[in-house]
Amino acid sequence: MEQENYGALVKKLRIENNLTQNQVAESLGVTPGYISNVENGRTAMSLRMLTYYAKLVGCSLDSLVGDLEPEYSETALDRELYEAIIKLDIETKKKLLKTIEVWSN
Repeated sequence: MEQENYGALVKKLRIENNLTQNQVAESLGVTPGYISNVENGRTAMSLRMLTYYAKLVGCSLDSLVGDLEPEYSETALDRELYEAIIKLDIETKKKLLKTIEVWSN
């Protein structure tokens, strides 16, 4: 993972969720300086911390990592599709399946 992109994504997700560095730090049990260092590419989060961060900003760990690591993006996209589909009602799921079958042929 490139730390520059990693920090930028962490910051982008924090801002999109209207969170301050202090709020994120408090939720993760770290200092605001640590969050600043992550966002500025000076340090990287551990896997455990990434897991907590993903939960805090409302995304799955695989979608977070998929945004960071190109080799993982296909799996992350699969997960995002699954999460979107599972929220649909049964009739919409049937229509979507028929549409996919048309595209596949």
